Amino acid sequence: MPQKSSPPQLQDQDLYSKLREKGDSKEKAARISNAAANRGRSSVGKSGGQSPPYEDWTVKDLKNRAKELDLHNYSQLHKEELIDLLRHH
Repeated sequence: MPQKSSPPQLQDQDLYSKLREKGDSKEKAARISNAAANRGRSSVGKSGGQSPPYEDWTVKDLKNRAKELDLHNYSQLHKEELIDLLRHH
């Protein structure tokens, strides 16, 4: 009988809770809080990253990003809807 894998452990519960209260998804909050614990909070979440804003992306690139993130039901969305989905998944 296959064993069930346990959910990933949160390494920074306080940050996770703050992100959830702010409205971030469980996955996003866990990803950010664990990255902060591993690399230090000061290096996580700085603005001005290397990627241009989603508004500068093509619809094809936005859909590819949605696919990378394993999102669903994005194929018929317009550009503005894709951007909203990517920002709030």
